[in-house]
Amino acid sequence: MPPRPDGPEEVTISGDDDVVRVRQLVRVYAQRAKLSLVDQTKLVTAASELARNTLVYGGGGTALVEEVDDGRRTGVRASFRDEGPGIPDLTLALADGWSSGKGLGLGLSGARRLVDHFELDTEVGRGTVVTVVKWKR
Repeated sequence: MPPRPDGPEEVTISGDDDVVRVRQLVRVYAQRAKLSLVDQTKLVTAASELARNTLVYGGGGTALVEEVDDGRRTGVRASFRDEGPGIPDLTLALADGWSSGKGLGLGLSGARRLVDHFELDTEVGRGTVVTVVKWKR
């Protein structure tokens, strides 16, 4: 999925205001990609949860948002990267209904259900990268 010519935008996540900025940026990209209102809301909700996780559990990090095109369809990709402690129990973290209670209550599994593509790379002591994509229908 190569980025579209508009190019990606990166936001540093180091406080609550940055979580809001990520949410707003994702909405702009979702509108630009002409996602339906329902799909915009799903993507923005997932991105908000992931940005909050980046801040709370990863100690801050970055979000990279871009339009993507796979030759058949267009969409929006958002990647969240931190250099925090990593996720020690990935099975638990991805379990349906599990949440630490500090985010929106969605947990990673909830965010995963809201998007079309969900990829998580984590290692204890190295940090976490979560990438999501929502495609235009």
